[in-house]
Amino acid sequence: MSAVQSLTVAGKQFVILERATYERLRRKAGDDSPELPDLPKPNAVGHIPAVEYAQASLARKLIRRRWQIGLSQAELARRAGIRPETLNRIEKGKSTPDTATVEKLVRALERAEATAAERR
Repeated sequence: MSAVQSLTVAGKQFVILERATYERLRRKAGDDSPELPDLPKPNAVGHIPAVEYAQASLARKLIRRRWQIGLSQAELARRAGIRPETLNRIEKGKSTPDTATVEKLVRALERAEATAAERR
């Protein structure tokens, strides 16, 4: 466990912790960071483009799950047997993967989660 300090400023208490600990907690919480693709906004009549929404939603889920496990894009791509460029396009919401690619990613994530759980 890393050292945590606190301080009080203007009557409010703040916690200071190591950057690595902060990043780990942020990833675990699924924080909406600039690294996550934006979900498309509704058009003038309130409709949301379905394909773009599905791409962005899948991308956000993959990124969050990958962060929770602590894998880089390159490592997940290697474990899934796909090109890093392919995973990058999927995670940016620029590409719709086929079913086989999604299954490879899911299996790789599940194996990585199981391995991480065994180490705890």
